[in-house]
Amino acid sequence: MEKMAEQELAATTRHRAEVNEQKEVVIEALGSLEPIHRQFANHYAERYGRLTVKERQLAGVQQIQEMKVMKERTKGDRLEENMKEARDLEDRESADNAIYELIEMTLAAPASSKLQSS
Repeated sequence: MEKMAEQELAATTRHRAEVNEQKEVVIEALGSLEPIHRQFANHYAERYGRLTVKERQLAGVQQIQEMKVMKERTKGDRLEENMKEARDLEDRESADNAIYELIEMTLAAPASSKLQSS
């Protein structure tokens, strides 16, 4: 889940960068002294407005995705910690069982040697 959230965030970041590049191109066209660009100044201004709105929307989406990435990362860290704790408990139980078996074998050994000597 964390990787999917990171990929979504990366895609949004790339898209936002593309929109910013388009905004720069439109600004250059607006500031151009070329007669052809002056004819389309109104169109460029409208385009710049749409790109600005889109960039704001993407900024909001990016912020939500960043929070999602952090949430998923936190979940993953918590799961990893729980897994390590569970593994430690299993190892401890296994070691305890080995000690109990050794004690049982030790206690059973003198009883069987007494039976053999009788």
